[in-house]
Amino acid sequence: MRRLIEIATERRVTIVMLMVAIGLFGLVSLSRLNLNLLPDISYPTLTIRTELSGAAPMEVENLVTKPVEEAVGVIRNVRLVRSVSRTGQSDVTLEFLWGTDMDVAGVEVREKLDVLFLPLEANRPLLLRFDPSSEPIFRLGLLYKDSPEGSGMDAEGELKSLRRLAEDRIKNDLEAVEGTAAVKVSGGLEDEIQIQVDQQKLSQLGIGIEEVADRIRAENVNLSGGRLEEGDQRFLVRTLNEFQSVAEFRDAIVAYVAGRPVYLRDIATVERGYKEREAITRVKGRESVELAVYKEGDANTVQVANRLEQRLQQVRNSLPEDIEIVKVYDQSKFIASAVNDVKNAAILGGIIAIIVLYGFLRDARATTIVGIAIPISVIGTFLLMYTNDVSLNIMSLGGIALAVGRLVDNSIVVLENIYRKKEQGQGVLEAAQNGTTEVASAVVAATLTTIAVFFPMVFISGIAGQLFRDQALTVTFALVFSLLVALTVIPMLSSLAAGSRYRDDNEDAPPGMFTRGVAWLVRKLGIALGAIRWIFWLVLWIPTQLFQRLYGAAAAVYPGLLRWSLDHRIAVLGAAALIFAGTMALVPRLGTELIPQLSQGEFSVDIRLPPGAPLTETDRAIQAAQLATSSIDVVELDYSVAGTGNRLDANPVDAGDNTGTLSVALVPGAGREAESATMDAMRSELARVPGVQYEFSRPSLMTFASPLQIEIAGYDLDGLATVNQSIVTQMTADDRFTDIKTTIERGNPEIQIVFDQERAAKLGLAVRDIADRVVANVRGELATRYTWRDRKIDVLVRSVDTRQSSVEEIRQLIVNPQSDRPITLDAVADISISEGPAEIRRVAQERVAIITANVAYGDLGAAAAGAVDIIDRTPMPAGVNATVSGQSEEMQDSFRSMQFALALAIFLVYLVMASQFESLIHPFVILFTIPLALVGAVLALFVTGTTINIVAFIGVIMLAGIVVNNAIVLVDLINQLRAHGKSRNDAIMEAGKARLRPILMTSLTTALGLLPMAVGFGEGSEVRAPMAITVIGGLLVSTFLTLVVIPVVYSLLDRKRWPEIAASAAVESR
Repeated sequence: MRRLIEIATERRVTIVMLMVAIGLFGLVSLSRLNLNLLPDISYPTLTIRTELSGAAPMEVENLVTKPVEEAVGVIRNVRLVRSVSRTGQSDVTLEFLWGTDMDVAGVEVREKLDVLFLPLEANRPLLLRFDPSSEPIFRLGLLYKDSPEGSGMDAEGELKSLRRLAEDRIKNDLEAVEGTAAVKVSGGLEDEIQIQVDQQKLSQLGIGIEEVADRIRAENVNLSGGRLEEGDQRFLVRTLNEFQSVAEFRDAIVAYVAGRPVYLRDIATVERGYKEREAITRVKGRESVELAVYKEGDANTVQVANRLEQRLQQVRNSLPEDIEIVKVYDQSKFIASAVNDVKNAAILGGIIAIIVLYGFLRDARATTIVGIAIPISVIGTFLLMYTNDVSLNIMSLGGIALAVGRLVDNSIVVLENIYRKKEQGQGVLEAAQNGTTEVASAVVAATLTTIAVFFPMVFISGIAGQLFRDQALTVTFALVFSLLVALTVIPMLSSLAAGSRYRDDNEDAPPGMFTRGVAWLVRKLGIALGAIRWIFWLVLWIPTQLFQRLYGAAAAVYPGLLRWSLDHRIAVLGAAALIFAGTMALVPRLGTELIPQLSQGEFSVDIRLPPGAPLTETDRAIQAAQLATSSIDVVELDYSVAGTGNRLDANPVDAGDNTGTLSVALVPGAGREAESATMDAMRSELARVPGVQYEFSRPSLMTFASPLQIEIAGYDLDGLATVNQSIVTQMTADDRFTDIKTTIERGNPEIQIVFDQERAAKLGLAVRDIADRVVANVRGELATRYTWRDRKIDVLVRSVDTRQSSVEEIRQLIVNPQSDRPITLDAVADISISEGPAEIRRVAQERVAIITANVAYGDLGAAAAGAVDIIDRTPMPAGVNATVSGQSEEMQDSFRSMQFALALAIFLVYLVMASQFESLIHPFVILFTIPLALVGAVLALFVTGTTINIVAFIGVIMLAGIVVNNAIVLVDLINQLRAHGKSRNDAIMEAGKARLRPILMTSLTTALGLLPMAVGFGEGSEVRAPMAITVIGGLLVSTFLTLVVIPVVYSLLDRKRWPEIAASAAVESR
């Protein structure tokens, strides 16, 4: 260590060039870092979706879901298997352990599915990878400025033209933007050629509906016939027979009967209609077409959004005057704002830290020397972030902001000791080397203890571990650079003494032109620094006086307080124990939650109607909620989607025509109270809609589960329904719970067709043929695709108009059109209307009912305890049990892993200090600062009304490494003084007075540097503030208690015998 310090003070140009290189490469790395809202979180989830058209939930469960669950449940690292079986569709979701390689897991799942035998009617299973980055970064609404009446077009034509414009022009323009992965269009009306066959005429002519579809398919074809050579000419042979218009479809010949052609117009109506709607999208209550823009996985969100904005301006200029594009969601705005706020907090924290330095040192040169540590360390951090593939996000930048206050600590300790050596009469170079060497081991130990607390974060499970990895890395990188600066740059700059540096006194020759030029430049720089010094003095006179008075008061009071404490050791320790016990009694009153909700000035309400509700009813319910927002001034924009739509990020569990979402954006600056008032107004409106379930949520970035979930498990569906109803009734009576939803719903309405095989056999009909004919008539058959303006439009052939039909029409379906005597469906089958289960959910291969709820007031921990009480009071049939899950379950898991991480962090800190001091007792003495820090952390959380969450818990883990630094510096000097022959109490008194100023300086620079984060201004502040509040409270209280309690504990526990040689050597040297 001594050799490194000598090199730094003797080879100054080398050190300067090294710092310049670090700065240059760091700035280049900064320009190449990705800018995202959150770290790249790999959610270990795969969903296997299998379609089995027409099958009821019970059949889907038995034929598809169970076999898939059994096949994939044995794959490595699978933590939990969940499934939902609903009409015609099975979704099996696999939850893997964090850290699982999802590419390998996907291959293993595919291998299991390839050898799985499913019903022939089932489609090939699809593997859906849920990734948070699959949420669109841009959502646009395309709509007419006027109502359909004002635009001179009917509503159907308007929505068709919007859909065509979105798909033909805007989609292609936006997908051409660099970094854009896909643009998905939903809403509006999608063109379709509909051939509505008259089954009575088909029966009279003896033609089946399948023959009509086959004939249309055969007629609509262009083929290449090869080449033909005639003389020196070569021709391509092409058959041109594709339909060019809807009229040509009508004139198509579908059969010959009795030698006469049968045209399609004779047996069917052909019209240009629209496909069955999957979604109805509205902006400000008006129907629109949505364009959802997705970015490429490794693209920079903010850069892509800026490029999209530029392209969008060009698109707007080319649109018809009566059409507008409304931007309903822009992820980059929140990202850019949140990141800028963290940057500003870090810069402001750095300025405050420099003000504190100047206030104590009253020396612009010394303050500048220490202040240099901040930019060098931060820029060097960018270099290591780039090499370790860490992006710029609110967590990594939060780590830099947290580190800013710590960056100057090492430099303060080194510089303060160098100044102390100068005051003792040592020369400039000697003071720089000796002062740095004396504290080098303590500085290294202090840095290693802070770094050591971040290592256990790799053992934190769940989202917390993934989320704080970037923060741990950035703090570690910054502290490594700050240590390097403290041991090299600080002594190098401190060794620069006043006087001539440009001429050797033993040399008679005058200095050269270059030397004189450099000297002139440095003199001018000195004049500039002198001016800066005066500016410092003028601007910082008041803070300087405050800090000087603070230090003067502390220096006057502390020696007497320390002496009294050493004389009354039992009283001091008893008082400390009482303070600790009293503070810990406040912990249950703080409340707990998983993670703070981010207030982005927007929220959404998920609406669910009874199964079987048509899309128009869902849209009507959403409009009722939207109507409540129209009279609220703070609402800037509302946007709704009824149905599933065409989104890549559509939830595979909550989908269907009976579901929808209404998103509300408030004007900038609207607070949480305005959000709550708007929600209450919408709740009162939705309460009037019969049968609707709804759940309000704010944008959540960390978890998918509802705040509170109750899982009721058992095989008997009736037993599940009974327990479910009892628990829902009790939760509804408790005003703590709101937005209560349950997966046990009224059954899905079904038209059940039960064939009479005996009657069908007598008539010479096979049940399978009848079923296929029913499907062809009702669902229809995609006969071909019609080309129009380079677009492919589906051509659908069927006989039942599903939008305007009845059960009676199903009864009268003719099942044997080729026969002389037509037979209707009700002659060979019993047709009835019934209800089947809407869906069957399973967890760990067991049927479950899931109740979800939000918390109206109080904290999540208290709400979970209330839910447990309700479960305990509810009688359970045999084979049925209920448990609380959701965010409360994730919270318990995260807290358990973080408690383990805290214990491991304390153990690692002890290892570092034991190695440093070559003692088992002294590190134990220093560890007493951690419970003292907990006192301050709990008090700070209690005073600010902050709940205990994983962000605050991370702050506690950080405290374990931060607060021991002051004690390390203090105990290290006590040991050095005792090694030089001082008695224990004299060494404690002298070390306390000598280390008072650096301890106060380091604590105040860290605490006040974090103040901008703790105040919590700007976007995303809810995630940053609890950590800063915890660290500030813990550090300030522990600093005061450390200066008093640690010396007392040291005097009680220290039994080390110091060598007499050291004492005599010290006497001789004096």
